[in-house]
Amino acid sequence: MQTGLLNGIVILLLQLSKSWGDILRKALIVGINNYPTSPLKGCVKDAVEMATVLERDADGSPNFSVRLLTEPSDTITRGSLRQHIEQLFEGPSDVALFYFSGHGLVNSSGGLIVTPDHSAGDEGISMDQILNWANRSRAREKVIILDCCHSGQFASPALDGGEVARLGDGLTVLTASRASEYAMERGGSGVFTSLIIDALYGGAADLRGFVTPGGIYSYVDSALGDWEQRPVFKTNVSRFTHLRRVIPPIPIETVRKIKEFFPVPEHEYPLDPSFEDTVEGHSPTNALLFKQLQKMFSVGLVRPVGEEFMYFAAMNTKSCRLTALGYQYWRMVDENKL
Repeated sequence: MQTGLLNGIVILLLQLSKSWGDILRKALIVGINNYPTSPLKGCVKDAVEMATVLERDADGSPNFSVRLLTEPSDTITRGSLRQHIEQLFEGPSDVALFYFSGHGLVNSSGGLIVTPDHSAGDEGISMDQILNWANRSRAREKVIILDCCHSGQFASPALDGGEVARLGDGLTVLTASRASEYAMERGGSGVFTSLIIDALYGGAADLRGFVTPGGIYSYVDSALGDWEQRPVFKTNVSRFTHLRRVIPPIPIETVRKIKEFFPVPEHEYPLDPSFEDTVEGHSPTNALLFKQLQKMFSVGLVRPVGEEFMYFAAMNTKSCRLTALGYQYWRMVDENKL
């Protein structure tokens, strides 16, 4: 009886684990260079790098289960890509992420992502169709990232005056450019994707080490000039899911001590020369506390009062206080959310 029960459990576990749709965090990453006309250079490289960074968090733990489609190992056609996208958004999951790097097109009926087997009047897959698949998905969070020309057309009205497509609950869209703009390559990579990769490696991380779509957009937006392609960000979420975790810039334990230094947000923490370990006769206890405050200063949680740097605040017997960002993390600690 025990052996039969054990075998039944093993079979059940195998059945639960064999479907890609059962993965809690899954990503479909597509990069196409080999178009019969107007071939591209950096899309496959961008897709491989995106897959690599999403597969694992910075500490090596698994993140997304990635399906990578590039040539020549995969033949990407309109039909095959449709099947992969539909499968991505089928079934329950925590996060379903779709990334595409290749050619994009916009016409009177809307936007399309272009496949190598394109033909006149049937160039690829409609952005509106992808939106419909995402809107119907049972995934809790859906993220669509498009690095292609005219990608800002996604979830926008058609050129003939059609209605604006609705973003369903839990859907976030990041695109390389506005509907009227091209997506640029530089140094063998897409400008947009290069910035996203940097953001995922930690450039857009918050103090908890979370990289969210909102943080990525802010990072990309600030890096692109006013006269360059402009990224587009659309979302309909009540909270951002994280796309990757990195090592926090300062230990979380240090951030959690913010209420020990500042029992109320308006408090000013007094300093004096005994906090500075280069001063003869300094207090070792105060010096350790000061190092923690300096770490908070380095990430913008606290600022010295009446001085530019913490060192001079201590040497001149002044104080430090919370910044606006510091207040936000103070609240998170106070509400036991960190």
